[in-house]
Parts: sequence; structure tokens; C-alpha cells
Amino acid sequence: MCDPCASVLSCARETLLPLARDHLLPLARKHLFPIALHHLLPILKEAVNMIRGVPNDEIAQMKNELETIEDAIYQADKMADAEGADASEETREKIKQLIEASFRIQDVIDEYIIREEQQLPDPGCVDGASDYVKTKFLRLQIAHDIQIIKSQINQMKDTSTETDHGFQSKSSSEQGSSSSAINPNATLLQNLRKAPFYMSEADVVGFEEPRKVLIDWLVKGRDELTVVSVVAMGGQGKTTLAKKVFDSEEVVKRFEYRIWITVSQSYNIEELLRGMLKELCKQQNVNPPQNIHEMTRESLVDEVRNYLRQKRYVVVFDDVWNSPFWADIKFAMIDKQKGSRILITTRFKDVATSCRESSFVEIHELNGLDDEQSLKLFNKKAFFDLEEVCPPNLIDISSKIVKKCGGLPLAIVVTGSLLCKNRNTIEWYKFNENIKPKLKKDYSVINTILVLSYHDLSYNLKSCLLYFGIYPEDCKVNSKILIQQWIAEGFVKEEEGMTLEEVAEGYLTELIHRSLVQVDLISIDGRVKSGCVHDLVHAMIIKKCKDLNFCKNICEDKPTSLTGMVQRLSIATDSDNFMESVENSQVRSLHICTPNILPESFLRRIPTKYRWLKVLAVMNDGLLEVPNDFGSLIHLKYLRFGGFFEEMYLLPLPKSIGMLVNLETLDLTNAMINVNYVMPKEICLLRKMRHFLGYKMSLIQLKDGIGCMTSLQTLSEVFLDDGEDENDNRVVELIEELGKLKQLRKLVLLGVRSKYRSAISSSINEMQQMENLKIHASDVISSTVIDIHLNSPPPMLQFLRLQGELEKLPKWISKLQNLVKLRVHNSMLTYDITKLLKSLPNLLSLSIVSCDYKNEFRRLHFQVGSFMNLKELHLEDLTNLNDILIEDGALCSLSMLVLCRIPKLKTIPTGIQHLKKFDHLKIYDMNNGFYQKFFLDGGINHLIFKQVPVVEIYVGDDKFTGRTGR
Repeated sequence: MCDPCASVLSCARETLLPLARDHLLPLARKHLFPIALHHLLPILKEAVNMIRGVPNDEIAQMKNELETIEDAIYQADKMADAEGADASEETREKIKQLIEASFRIQDVIDEYIIREEQQLPDPGCVDGASDYVKTKFLRLQIAHDIQIIKSQINQMKDTSTETDHGFQSKSSSEQGSSSSAINPNATLLQNLRKAPFYMSEADVVGFEEPRKVLIDWLVKGRDELTVVSVVAMGGQGKTTLAKKVFDSEEVVKRFEYRIWITVSQSYNIEELLRGMLKELCKQQNVNPPQNIHEMTRESLVDEVRNYLRQKRYVVVFDDVWNSPFWADIKFAMIDKQKGSRILITTRFKDVATSCRESSFVEIHELNGLDDEQSLKLFNKKAFFDLEEVCPPNLIDISSKIVKKCGGLPLAIVVTGSLLCKNRNTIEWYKFNENIKPKLKKDYSVINTILVLSYHDLSYNLKSCLLYFGIYPEDCKVNSKILIQQWIAEGFVKEEEGMTLEEVAEGYLTELIHRSLVQVDLISIDGRVKSGCVHDLVHAMIIKKCKDLNFCKNICEDKPTSLTGMVQRLSIATDSDNFMESVENSQVRSLHICTPNILPESFLRRIPTKYRWLKVLAVMNDGLLEVPNDFGSLIHLKYLRFGGFFEEMYLLPLPKSIGMLVNLETLDLTNAMINVNYVMPKEICLLRKMRHFLGYKMSLIQLKDGIGCMTSLQTLSEVFLDDGEDENDNRVVELIEELGKLKQLRKLVLLGVRSKYRSAISSSINEMQQMENLKIHASDVISSTVIDIHLNSPPPMLQFLRLQGELEKLPKWISKLQNLVKLRVHNSMLTYDITKLLKSLPNLLSLSIVSCDYKNEFRRLHFQVGSFMNLKELHLEDLTNLNDILIEDGALCSLSMLVLCRIPKLKTIPTGIQHLKKFDHLKIYDMNNGFYQKFFLDGGINHLIFKQVPVVEIYVGDDKFTGRTGR
């Protein structure tokens, strides 16, 4: 036996840990195990008995230790913020040490989990013995690393006091809570759910007079193009005021085009012009030019001017920072003396005055709220559950706190949202002492309040808020994408009886109720579709990200040096040289968002240089080829490939995708793939996958395994019709396999043929958790019948879309007590379906499109007591419908009605005057007789303009609004 192996055997009998550290592990790396295999196997069995992996309780302790350290980091950071500019270097150095310790613990935990999940070779097999030995002793090395880290942490604890650095032990109920009881009780959670998501128009105070002034400037006065500017410091409500004006009845009726563009500190004029052109095309109901993303500034200006040439328009440019902005954009703002307007919000008066050289200008400098207005706004947030009335014991301290907010609406709203959780008088006085305002101009008041509100969050909510720092300023973040990324990062804690997605949605709700996150879009059932953070909140987040090494943002116009450990990286540059400089960082989350084509060399380096990745999101134009060794990213939980402008062409994924055993989300929604795109069957090995998203994905090749992906909650979009009849049996097998996915909550099936109905019905009967179902008939075959017969319709189904011919509307739909939105398209029905649907208690939106009402069934009759909660009704392409009757007591909640291409309808619905909440009527491409009712003097329906706040009428390319007539 060679000396090294003899030495190994001798040391192994004395102690197992030195054996692994000093001898066996080096031998494993040198591949010398065959030499001493016969002698090592007995010792290995002894080792297996002693270290059958790292004990689970040891890893559990490490996870608890990690939470304690993370909380200690936040406590030390809180202390440093309290010290302000005088924070000691010792405090910041301690924070740095704690952060690095937490990173090392995460490395060890991740490494252990992966090792435990890997299947070990059989030690009795000679071929597998070497790998078995190496794997076992690598696990032993993990145990050794754990002991070293714990020893280092204990040393830090010994040199720190509990008071100074937050190392005190906490119970599970106390972890992450501040003195103001951030973990709310059940009653508080119930109250939060009743609170409004955001400051609605009714909640805002103090804007009545400036709102009137701005509306007058926009809708009255000169015919020449005029620039109206709102100037105020950050947090004073410029955007809120502008939004109120933009959405006002007077402005909606006055202008044929209304466009909102957010500019921010760093802007790209070409991108702003593209955004304008897309919005103009959308409002005109046409597709934008196919080459829009290749168009130069000059061609973009020409296109925008062509649209604006014949229309009266208003364009809002929100949050403009730079005086040269007007010089960049003014050439697109054509003036045909139709009374068009530009509305600019800015912090700087010189931005407003810079427009004077080429346009008429009106400037409104927005003042802060007075004491009475401030208290009224504060009470709306702090006492929303007490009818906005301040209790007597808090009146005095409320006045003092509000006074320090300096009349800034954002500061008042955030403060009220923070204090509403704990109305203890002593705590309120303590809070007041912590606000030490200086000069208003440096935003110290609002920064202090934002930081206090941030520190009041539990540590996992802190991480969720800081995640907005990955996204650019003013970015509207899709809530589903955000939640999936939070889960992948490990921010979301399991709660009994709830999915992780439901828990995360609660996190987002709480951040909104605290006024730290603003709602951008909300669905008809009240769910947040997208959100953003105020630019002052974003600035606070970026500072925190820097202090805590949470993430780094790399932009071409903002060079950033990467020092120390970096766990999250957001890249908005395609510089290959820079990308090489960040390869050695321990990046857990990598976000790449650039319209330019990424260097192939960078993509090839990802699997080897970023092996710890949990989140990878690549938004990029051009052709993308995923490296063959991509499966080495075994920690990856979230993977998204998409085009920056929905024009990424993704080459087939490699077979190694099946090695990503921890992947939970695969999002290919914005990647351009066609029906011939082949998904590797190895995807079926991803048993932890929860969300599988794409565009017209052909999954026939997965028919023998997709049913094993039992964790799937979302499967969208599956394309079934490949045009080959010989594949019908395979398609049916795929559909039957889908029936095994009993946890599915969203399913989208496209290209459905009549012959698949039975299999689809059988599979959906098994999906009792389904919430969102879309079934679209094949576009290739006409008269495709898609009747789905469900014996056990999913009781939780909320969204249903059926597109294709129906012999009759399924009766099981009337049993869907939770149905919120229903769209029936191309159904060719021959009767009034309202009788079947009228009693659905939660139906909020109904769309009937391209349904052929024949013979005696030419009327839609909404009877008294029917559709009591319906908010939106969309009727389109109904060729034989000639009468709509609304009885008094029907459609009591209806707010919007859309009528489009109904050639035999000669008048607006009879009984529309009974609708008390009706405020928006849209009419598209109706017959001439219908339009004459509106436009001819003395038309019998002309009074509709006085009854309905907003009326939009489209005749071909022309749009008419409000009471403006022709």
C-alpha cells in the first residue's frame, strides 16, 4: 500500500473529521480511490453510520441561526440609522461581518440540501464506490464547515453585547418583530384586509383647488398647444394630483387621446417615443409597426406626429428631472391649434420654465397641506377602521406627529399606515421623539419616516421591500412575477393551510397597506396586478441595498464597482468586459434586462461562474441559445427568458434542463417560440415545478411524464393542434396525463378540436383546485365544437374563457358560485344566455363576443334582480342581436358597458337610465342608424351624455368623447 493511503487509514481510526479534512478529501480530488478502495470501504461504512448526511436537526439549527443573524443585521442597521451620520465604523464593520457570516451559512445550507437530494451510488458496486466515497466525505466537509462558522459566530457574540448588536435570542413568535408589534394579530389582519389598497381619489385631501385650476388650464383657453407644469418637492403629491386631473370627467371628455408617460431621472428618448406610439396605437385599436423597436428617433417622431396631427390630445410627462427634456421631446408634439395640452410634473422650476422658448406655459407650484388637511389625511390612514375619527387619548400626540410631517402627503400617509397597527399612547410618543426634522429641502423628515417604517417590518418583509431595488425607478412590477421571485429567494415562510403564493400575496398586501408599495393596476376582483414604489421610497431602498449588500444595479450610464460579497445583481448593460468583472461574486439572483443582444460568451459562462444562482431572469432581444451545461445550476428555482420587447427567439432548451431539480418557475411567456418548438422530455423530471408558462407550447413529447409534475399550479399555454391527424392519439394521451395534475390552479388550452372534448372533460373533472380556465378552439378547423361536460366542476373556478362553437352553454357554469369573470367567444349560440347566468353571485365581468343570435332569440333581456354584482358588460360582434332590455332592478352594480359591431342594434339598451352606478359607455363601429341617435340635433338618445359621466364613441378611425358632438 502506498504511504498516502496508509497514512489515511491510520488517521481514520483516530478521528473521522481529520480523516475527511486532511486525507480522504484530497485523495478524492486526485481520483486515487481505486488504490485503497479495498481498505477504505470498511472505514467508509463506519463513516456512514456516523455521518448519514449532516443531521437534520443540525441544519435546522443552522437555519434558525441564519434567521437570528439576519435579524441581528437589521437590528445593527437600525442602530446605525439612529446614529445617523455619526454611526461608528465599528457598527458598520460589525454589520459587514454579520452579512458575510450569513452568506457563508446560506452557502452551507444550500450545498447540504443539494447533496442530500442527489441519489448516492451503491457502495457495494466497484464502479460507483469512488463517487460514493467522494460524496459522503464532501458531506463530512460540510459538517466541518458548519462547526467553523458556528465557532466564528460565537466569537462575534462574545465580543458584542445584546444591546449593541441585537444578538439576543428570540422566540419564533418574536423573531422579526419590533417594539411596535409588527406581527399583527388576527383582528388586525382582518382590519387590514378591509382597508383600501391605495389612496383613491376620495381619500386624497387638499387637492380640490389645484385640481380645478389645472383642469381649467387643460380644457379651457387658447387653441395653441400649451404646456402645464406642476412643480413641487418629492412626496408632495404631484403625481397623485396629475392622476386626478388626467382621469377627471372633464379631461376624459375633452381629449381624443390621453397618454401617460413616466420619465424619471434617467430616460431614453427613443423608448419614451416608442411608449407613446404603442399607446396611440392601442387607443386607435391598431397594432404598432412591426419594426417599432428598430425605428430611429426621427422615424418615431414622424409616426407620433402622424397620429397626433388630427386629434386633440393631452400627454402627461410624469417626474421630469432634466431641463433638456423638452428640447428632446418637443418635435413630436405637433400643434394643429386644436387645444392640445402637455402636463409635466417636476421637482424643479427650471424644468417648467425651459418649455417657454417654444410653447405657451402655465406653471402651478404645489404647496404642502395645511394643518387641518394634514390631520384629515392622517386620520384616513391611521383610523380607517374607526370611521376616520381619532380617539381622545391620541388627539394631542397626533397633532404633534402630523406637524412634523411638514404637510407632505407621502410622509403623512406612511406615518398613518405605520401607527395604525399599535395605538398605544406611549409608543406614539416614542415615535414622535424619533422624528427630528431639519431643513425640509433635504427631505430629512420624509426620509426619517420612511426609514422608521422600514425598520418596523419583519426581516422577511424587509427583504420583500428591498427586492424592488432590483428594478429601475418607477418600474411597474408584475405582482405574479414578483411573488414567484420572492418565493425562489426564500423570503416567504410557510403557513399552515396556505400556499406560498397566498402567503406572499399577503406580504404584498401588507406593504401596500403600509403605503410603502403603490398599486399600479388592480383586477376587477380587487387583486393587485402590478405595483411600484414612490421614487423617494426607491431611493431609500437603494441606500439600504448598499448598506446591506442586498443587491447591485449595473447600468451603462452609472458605472458601479463591485466590492465585497454580492448576492443579487441587476444588469442593464451588454458590456462583455464588465460582465467578466462580476463573475467571482457569489450571486444568488441575476437579472439581465437590455434590448441589445447579449454576448454569447457571457451566456456560456453563466453555468460555471454563477453556480449559486436561485433566480435567473434574462430579458433580451435577438436569438438566445441556452448552454448545454445549463443543468449544473442545481440551486436554480426561478428561470425566465423573454424578449425586452417580446422579441426574444429562444432556441430549443438543452436536455440538461432536467437536472434543475429545484426549479419552481419556468417562464417563457415572452420568448418567441412556435408550435414546432420541441420541449425536451427531461422537463418532466422537474417534480418541484409550480409554474410552467409559455406561448403556444406544443407538449406532445411530454405525454409520458408531465403527469408526474404533481406540484404544478400553472400550465399556460398548451397548444394541442399541430395539424397532423396522425398525432391525435398522442394529443389525447397528453390530455389524459394532465388529469393527474390535481393541484393545477390555472390551465390554458389552445388549438382544441372537437375530438378532444371527452378527454378534456375527464381531466378537468380531476382538477378541483382550478381557479382560471381558458379553452380555445383550433383556428385551423372551422366549426370546432368545444362543449366541455363536467360532472364535478371546480368549485373554486373564478375565471373562465370559452372560445369556440358551443352547442349550448354548459349548465355546470350556473353552479360556479365563485365565478368572477366569464368570456364566451365564437360560441354560435342561438338563445339568450342571460337566463342561465343571472344568479351567479360573484360574477363581476361578462363578455359575449361573436355569438350568433338567431330566429326569435334576438334579444338580451336583463330581468329584475339579475346580475346584481356585475360591473362590466362587453357585447361584440353579435350579428343578429337587435334589442337589449334592462329592467329596473337589474344590473345594479354595472359601471361599464361596451357595445361593438352589433349591426342590427339601432339604439342604446332600453332601461339604461335605471343604472345608478353606470359611469362609462364605449361604442365601437356600430351602424349609421345607431350613430344618428347621438349626432343628429334632437336625437332621442342624446341625453345619454348627461346621464353617463364618460362616453367614448369610435367611428372608424375617428373618436368622439363626452358632449363634444362631432
